[in-house]
Amino acid sequence: MHRTLAIDAGTTGVTALVISDRAQVEGRGYREFQQHFPRPGWVEHDAHEIWEATLIAARAALDAAGMRARDCAAIGITNQRETTVIWDRTTLEPIANAIVWQDRRTAPRCDELREHEPSIRAQTGLVLDAYFSATKIEWLLSNIPGARLRAESGQLAFGTIDTWLIANLTGGAVHTTDFTNASRTMLYDIYQHDWSPQLLDLFGVPPALLPDVKPSSGRFGTGVLFGDQIPVSGVAGDQQAALFGQACFEPGMTKNTYGTGSFVLMNIGDVAPAPPAGLLVTLACGPGGHRVYAMEGSIFVTGAAIQWLRDGLGIISQASETQALAQSVPDTGGVYFVPALTGLGSPYWDPYARGTIVGITRGTTRAHLARAAVEAIAYQTRDVVEAMAREADVHPAELRVDGGASVMDLLCQFQADQLGVLVRRPKVQETTALGAAFLAGLAEGVWSSTEELSETWLLDKEFHPSSPDPALYEGWTQAVERARGWARD
Repeated sequence: MHRTLAIDAGTTGVTALVISDRAQVEGRGYREFQQHFPRPGWVEHDAHEIWEATLIAARAALDAAGMRARDCAAIGITNQRETTVIWDRTTLEPIANAIVWQDRRTAPRCDELREHEPSIRAQTGLVLDAYFSATKIEWLLSNIPGARLRAESGQLAFGTIDTWLIANLTGGAVHTTDFTNASRTMLYDIYQHDWSPQLLDLFGVPPALLPDVKPSSGRFGTGVLFGDQIPVSGVAGDQQAALFGQACFEPGMTKNTYGTGSFVLMNIGDVAPAPPAGLLVTLACGPGGHRVYAMEGSIFVTGAAIQWLRDGLGIISQASETQALAQSVPDTGGVYFVPALTGLGSPYWDPYARGTIVGITRGTTRAHLARAAVEAIAYQTRDVVEAMAREADVHPAELRVDGGASVMDLLCQFQADQLGVLVRRPKVQETTALGAAFLAGLAEGVWSSTEELSETWLLDKEFHPSSPDPALYEGWTQAVERARGWARD
């Protein structure tokens, strides 16, 4: 039996899974790492801590499977996208904390560059937003003393988290990424399939700083893990990896991952349309792991809202309590929670929106707030899917779901009701890591084809839609307008 080691370097922690050739989890490890919020709207990670968490999680997964690294055919890496690290090529020492995808410090800079948005969108499929890597790189080079000169002389390397992990696995010998992560930097032309000289000039990014870009399935290099050599043979950004792990290999197939944020991706094949208003076009992996395009709606805060209920308000002690608490009331009692804690993503792209709770009365309890947080996840997903239907004339026949919050039947049923489509949850819900394992295993012969991979997708439960009260969604849209009103007041 062949196995792969999947490393899923997420926003709040690293998960490592040993995956069998039957797509079963044989060993699991997890390590959380600290979130840093030095100023309002700023979100940072210690890149060294991410690497240390990766080692701890990988060791735990291998130990649980009773294996060594050399017993695995390959490593597959998937990662939080857009998060930006710059480090010294020789010492592997970061010049500063990583700037996380959620960080909003460069929103004013994006406003200054607004006249360039049509050109950026035409090349990258993205909107001009602080979410992506380009303005984060520009900020680091402009604000860390000596960084720009070191970057221009080739002393520094930029990478998203996949690139950072590969550099550490290979002792700094390999500086590379894959096309899915490159497509999220706002520097990569997804139609010409190369770094854009025009955008590098606009953001002041020296070409010497950038990694090589490779296909998602194939040899990236040979790493050393716990003294064993092992090839790194699969890399994809977390949402593209989840699309692949959900076996959405054909155009029209759609998934939503309920993680820290939520991300709706639809495979749209090998011909890319012009980016629809409020949505993104990005690179993804299709049959055989080859490059295709996907339409994406990026929602910044969903699972993070549950974390805020736990850590910020203290109304739950564990995220796992949310469903039982939310089900203890029949509805929200008219309460809506718009979790614009770091602005709003698709389809609004409003960095100045702020988290808002409306409809509170003397009868409101923590259970109503918990239910409002759960329902907000589904409402935001509906916002995105309706934008896809409106702008691109596409509507999924079903939605495949994964991620931490997808374990809640309450959420999945409410989602089906709001969308009016079948929601299907797989037995293996760690589809992000599974996608990374699939990409690595395809490269090393663990699996022969995506047709073979499709046979490994097994249904856990499906949720059939009913007809919800239309007033519920109307109330949500009004609450969103309140949240966006902060930017206008």
